[in-house]
Amino acid sequence: ANVTCIIPDDCILPCSFRPTGTVVIHWYKQQIPVHSYYYNKDQFGLQNKHFSGRTCLFNSQIPYGNASLLLRRLKVQDKGRYKCYTSTRKGNQEIFVNLEVKVMEMTDEAVTCSSHNIYPVPQVTWATDPPSAREALENSTIKTSDHKGLFTVVSTLRTVGNLSNMTYFCSFISADKTQVWTADITHEEGHALSIACIAPPSLQNFSLTWTFTPSSEPTVILRYDTKTRHTFNLWEGKATPDQDLLPLGDGSLLLHKPDIEEHSGTYICSFSGLQSKHVVQTRVNITVSSIVDESSVQRSWWSTAASVAFVLFTIIVALPQCVRQR
Repeated sequence: ANVTCIIPDDCILPCSFRPTGTVVIHWYKQQIPVHSYYYNKDQFGLQNKHFSGRTCLFNSQIPYGNASLLLRRLKVQDKGRYKCYTSTRKGNQEIFVNLEVKVMEMTDEAVTCSSHNIYPVPQVTWATDPPSAREALENSTIKTSDHKGLFTVVSTLRTVGNLSNMTYFCSFISADKTQVWTADITHEEGHALSIACIAPPSLQNFSLTWTFTPSSEPTVILRYDTKTRHTFNLWEGKATPDQDLLPLGDGSLLLHKPDIEEHSGTYICSFSGLQSKHVVQTRVNITVSSIVDESSVQRSWWSTAASVAFVLFTIIVALPQCVRQR
């Protein structure tokens, strides 16, 4: 299988086997031990420290033949060839998965899009909404290839004008396209805040994941799957989606009482379909109102977005044990 994932998202490496009683599962990256399972439990004694605390299996699905691996907080170093080894009383099996990674980033001064280990070399185009003059979209694009002839492309565009009313589009024209956007929101503490996230109309049978990064490691706060209609919400009571709109592709998250320390940070909304993924990254800064009388408070918020679209292989499976325990 070939799998492409976005840094620093969680990533699923697919593997299945024919269940016939007790099973032994080993995941390797080349010869490096990634994750092991035998005697009906995870075994971390031989795991390489690079993967420590970042892997788990879908334990409840193992009796049904699912040996897929969840790799959390993806890093550039994670790309490469993985082997899934399974052993049952009926015999042994090896499945290989090639993991590619894509990077996206936006700052106040520049927007960067990059793609790694792709062929043939893609063409990169930039656009904005509202449209900008062609000379304003001059970008710096670097294309390099490795000994296998695979290309890495990094394209950077300096931001144009006021971030509060500009949308950026970056497209890699090749076998796939990549779409990413970033929004900045300033909002007063204590007032309900909705963080928008809408799936593309063409995306069907999707799963939705919300993650939150206050300053360091991202944390999964909500998951939803259209197949099961089940919502797993770690922020129950603090943030909720609209359950009636979720099946229609509206995954917007409502923060009931935003707090400066608890809710300021980066929110990532990710829709995953069978062969596509749509990501919205939102930076939220909660500020204190200087006016006590709520009737006279004039609240305002502004947002920016940088967009790009991409097609990749994604599988949807049941929520793994390690995520349920977070």
